[in-house]
Amino acid sequence: MNVLVTGGTGFLGQAICRALVARGDHVASLARTRAPELDALGVEQHEGDLADLEPVLRAAKGRDAVIHTAAKAGAWGRLDAYYVANVRGTDHVLAACDMNGVRKLVYTSTPSVVHAGADLEGVDERMPYAPHYRAHYPATKKLAEQRVLAANAPGLATVALRPHLIWGPGDRHLLPRIAQRARAGRLRFIGEPGKRIDVTYIDNAVDAHLAALERVAPGAACAGHAYFISDGEPVSTEGIVNSLLRAVGIAPEERRLPLPVARVLGALFETIYRAFGIEAEPPLTRFVVEQLSTSHWFDISAARRDLGYAPRVTVNEGLARLAEHHLRRRRAVSG
Repeated sequence: MNVLVTGGTGFLGQAICRALVARGDHVASLARTRAPELDALGVEQHEGDLADLEPVLRAAKGRDAVIHTAAKAGAWGRLDAYYVANVRGTDHVLAACDMNGVRKLVYTSTPSVVHAGADLEGVDERMPYAPHYRAHYPATKKLAEQRVLAANAPGLATVALRPHLIWGPGDRHLLPRIAQRARAGRLRFIGEPGKRIDVTYIDNAVDAHLAALERVAPGAACAGHAYFISDGEPVSTEGIVNSLLRAVGIAPEERRLPLPVARVLGALFETIYRAFGIEAEPPLTRFVVEQLSTSHWFDISAARRDLGYAPRVTVNEGLARLAEHHLRRRRAVSG
């Protein structure tokens, strides 16, 4: 198969490229910069911004399928930046698929599109989109997901995946962010202990995307639908955070903020940062408070049924792999 991966230089995108190459596909990447790792794999690299239609059209020419992982993520920033990257960028991917006769599109969405700030415990895809959002990321990802699903047609079969908190060796966002806060003494748990969340080991996330790529087709059960993806093992927030910290040699965190205090601080920081036009992310936002103080884990039965998805790597096995990866890195640095 001839496959274009948008965001091919990112954590998930690069892992998908490796898996596609390993199984013998012709793989191309579209990203704003090149990656030497992709050159080493023989991946055809296209440089360009999804905000511009022309590079997307060029990169999608001659492809059988597109896996669209590129997005602007985060808890803070200007709405127009999120809209251009996540909504307009997806519109351009859809236009490029249509104009180039691409037959399959797998879109990487997020479970945040259904999170309205309350506990989500074992919900499935019948859960409606949230009526409001505390951040631009889930708001724009919802719009993009809706466009992708609405574009499903005989000429282009589409499917959206909602992997939750992708982690593992090579992660450049989740773990580095947690580790940085822990080392700076700024990491705190919020609200009641024992809230459970889903996570998705990188290999499992890749498996889900390849399964969707194989299954999606006009009239297929998955065509035009969204699916929650995870490791299938809900874990406590403090349990997984401290396990990740231990895996990279950082002492576990026990300190906790009461939820009412965290809410006030999040709102206060947002107000101050907006008033002074500070672009850096505040130490705490209301969106982060909601994410850290609630349960959000999902029923992945539909993905098992329609995509044939089955998590191969358990949380414990993933933690062992992560610890070994960081041990090798430390040994390499120390010589």
